[in-house]
Amino acid sequence: MKQHRFRIILVVISLLGAITAFAQSGSELRFCLHSEPKTFNPLLAEDDSSETIRYLTGGVLIRADRLTQNAIPELATAWKISNGGRTIIFKLRDGVRFSDNTPFSAEDVGYTVRQLMDPALHSPTADSFRSGEGAVEIQVLSRNRVAITFPAPIAGLDKLFDQVGIMSAKSPQKEMAVLGPYHVAEYKAGSYVLLQRNPNYWKHDGSGKQLPYIESIKLDIQQNRDTEILRLLRGELDFINSLDAEYFDKILSQDSSMAHDAGVSLDSEQMWFNQVASSPLPDYKKEWFRSTNFRRAISEAINRDDLARIVFHGHARPAVGPVSIANKFWFNSKLQPHPFDPTSALQRLSQDGFQLRDGVLRDRQGHGVEFSLITNSGNKYRERMATMIQQDLAGIGIKLNIVTLDFPSLIERITRSFNYEACLLGLVNNDLDPDSQMNIWLSSAENHQWNPNQKSPATNWEAEIDKLMRAQASTLDSRKRKTYFDQVQEIAWEQEPFIYLVNRNALSAVSPSVHNAHPVVLRPQVYWNIDQLVLGNEVARKH
Repeated sequence: MKQHRFRIILVVISLLGAITAFAQSGSELRFCLHSEPKTFNPLLAEDDSSETIRYLTGGVLIRADRLTQNAIPELATAWKISNGGRTIIFKLRDGVRFSDNTPFSAEDVGYTVRQLMDPALHSPTADSFRSGEGAVEIQVLSRNRVAITFPAPIAGLDKLFDQVGIMSAKSPQKEMAVLGPYHVAEYKAGSYVLLQRNPNYWKHDGSGKQLPYIESIKLDIQQNRDTEILRLLRGELDFINSLDAEYFDKILSQDSSMAHDAGVSLDSEQMWFNQVASSPLPDYKKEWFRSTNFRRAISEAINRDDLARIVFHGHARPAVGPVSIANKFWFNSKLQPHPFDPTSALQRLSQDGFQLRDGVLRDRQGHGVEFSLITNSGNKYRERMATMIQQDLAGIGIKLNIVTLDFPSLIERITRSFNYEACLLGLVNNDLDPDSQMNIWLSSAENHQWNPNQKSPATNWEAEIDKLMRAQASTLDSRKRKTYFDQVQEIAWEQEPFIYLVNRNALSAVSPSVHNAHPVVLRPQVYWNIDQLVLGNEVARKH
């Protein structure tokens, strides 16, 4: 028995040695971004590409572990929440330096939080920290201790810092000086972003070797998913973090070892109508889109089961609302997906004076009901969803026009010009806690997509959601928070400012030569433990 144990130990040691050898090979990991990153400023990241770069480069005080879903120490070795949930005190690691060799201290944490909470910056991350009126107080207690006090209690305060990349107060490189495992070394617009190992990254493995193992990451900007799949199968890419269902089945049939289905994810696919008062839409269409009956009718006319079965090949399930069923604690189990019921849809529309005549739905003024739905070009499953929605709505006399736009043009329409009628897009959830959705549900938020940046709530139900979201964010009792957020979900289910369609499964594909990969439900599914990933020598040679 002792001899067997000795052999096992030798095997483990040899495997660790092999991993270390791989780490020294100068390897380059390659995967794709599906759009240009909008920013390298970690406090402004909101698109998927910018979020990816923030995760790979940004050092955070606390990390929400994607596997265990627990808060773990990073740049902060310890923290304490006090003052009824208003104050958090961090003790920071000693001897840490930014990628450009600038020393890291409590002053940098204070600088970052001031920048984050500055209303002029319009940081989408900041909304999660806005639980009450008033300024945030920051006290630098020593070189490695800092206290941050918010105007009102914030539940789940520590985990919110997972989204806050710490910036340097003194570096001339500004946001390009980072504390994460990689730093941006080169950016060629329309082509790629090259990340290099941060020479000052503070983490080491169990044997004392500095992490990350992989020398560099090349993020190719590639919108065409067909090309991305071909490159993965040819060995030119190492993984696809989020995979479409049809491609997942294709990879499953060709090499099942590469395909990973982690189950129902937190991410949703949804559509919404433009309710911005200043938008350049005809008044009669604005009236349609502001009507609860109209939105509910559209929702009931869409067959979600068909979307999940046909578009996603069964790798999705009908969505209920703002929270996926995968979020076991926060999901409101009293709610069910809206049923497919065209008869009920027409009854709701009739209450607002709509009538179906000769196969055409008309409003009380005689206008035929017709509107355009924008979505991002190159996204096949959204284009197919739009086509199926078009067919469903035709069943109640509505003409739907589908318009596909490149992603920058789509973002410009929904955030600046508001020159659109309806939009089909996905919502990426990075966190289980409802505080992460503050930047969506507060009526004053920029990502309150159907009618953003309201000076005061446009409707009574939006005012009620504002109140409930602030209440849950300032209450430390998890049962009370659950009660408040259940009510938010119920209002969203009733009013349907977002028409939630499906929750996609967390599908990914990973080359067998990527070691230590354990895809999970929470984003980023594949590279959540990027500093632990290792490439085999054969992969390094291909690159």
